Amino acid sequence: MKKTIVIILMMLSSYAFSDKLRIGVEGAYPPFSQTQPDGSVVGFDIDIANALCDEMGAKCKFVIQDWDGMIPALLARKYDAIIASMTITEERKKKVAFTNKYYSSPAKFIKNKNSDIRILNSLMKGLTVGVQQETIMDKFLTDNWGNIVKIKRYVTQNDANQDLLIGRLDLVFSEIGPGDELIKRNNKLEFVGPSYSDSKWFGSGIGIALRKGESKLKDRFNDAIKNIRNNGVYDKLQSKYFTYDIYGD
Repeated sequence: MKKTIVIILMMLSSYAFSDKLRIGVEGAYPPFSQTQPDGSVVGFDIDIANALCDEMGAKCKFVIQDWDGMIPALLARKYDAIIASMTITEERKKKVAFTNKYYSSPAKFIKNKNSDIRILNSLMKGLTVGVQQETIMDKFLTDNWGNIVKIKRYVTQNDANQDLLIGRLDLVFSEIGPGDELIKRNNKLEFVGPSYSDSKWFGSGIGIALRKGESKLKDRFNDAIKNIRNNGVYDKLQSKYFTYDIYGD
């Protein structure tokens, strides 16, 4: 009897996995994810998620979630995985498990071209810098520049970008991927200063977050990431959004 119950449970588990995976996404972080007028989401994260689900024989169902509630909603089982440009850090690994990385992205400051701002401590005191709250960029900016600049935190990166465009900010601090997309759409903006990728803050790349203990799902995702890297699907998807290799070393 016990053996029969175990077999049934295994079958149900297999069915649930192969049928549908609920994926937490932000929907406000172009070009990685962006909500369309009809409520659908598009972007690199979305394409990667669909490619991974295809590789695993599953169907993605996307659940849009504000960034600062991403991990709590995963732990509350609102969805099964987070594919939302989440950096793999030691602090986050205390709460969730991560797959291997599926891309890497350092961060950089962005300014208006008509501004003569330079990224030097002695020249930045009192400047107002926008950043998305509860992100790695927020923590890095706070730890390294918090006593020099005025930090203004936003719910979404788009909100910060908009305030830079209309002159409410001197700078924004952003991952290079979204920053590159912003500059392409607004030729009056440009990057300024060096790129930042110190592993103390920027971890070991961008991964898929899962609940701890779900090792089978983690292995399936890792295998799928490896497969799309090897079969050309990854390269095809990244070429839609980037002119450089976003996977990194």
